[in-house]
Amino acid sequence: MKKLFLLCCFISVFTRAQNVSQIDDEKAIIAVLDAQMNAWNNYDIESFMQGYWKSEELKFYGAGGVIKGWQSTLDRFKKSYPTKAHFGNLRFVYNDVSIINEGAYSVMGEYHLTRDVGDTNGIFMLILKKFDGEWKVIADTSAKVK
Repeated sequence: MKKLFLLCCFISVFTRAQNVSQIDDEKAIIAVLDAQMNAWNNYDIESFMQGYWKSEELKFYGAGGVIKGWQSTLDRFKKSYPTKAHFGNLRFVYNDVSIINEGAYSVMGEYHLTRDVGDTNGIFMLILKKFDGEWKVIADTSAKVK
């Protein structure tokens, strides 16, 4: 009986610690994405790109197909959003943040871009991984909604 009680206490403490860790991870991930949103709204694509994994293994999947690599992703953003008017004001809505495994999460949400050249809205799914204590987007799937 005493062993069962101790086992239940251990499981409870372990579960609580795991939940706190996940909450901390989720807050850190949202902070990365909020920093990207703020950089975008300041017309600062280089700071926006700091949220992405600077690797040739980064993947971006949008209307133009799969783009591989950090530099190719940056080039795609610069081509698609050539001026401040194209950048506009970005707002994210986070609909789901879920752990995939230790050190990796998915984020599903919406983007709302208000701009002089025409507003656009869409959905996204991101995969983030922790590298040296920092969360980075390793895969981004974004699509406009009509």
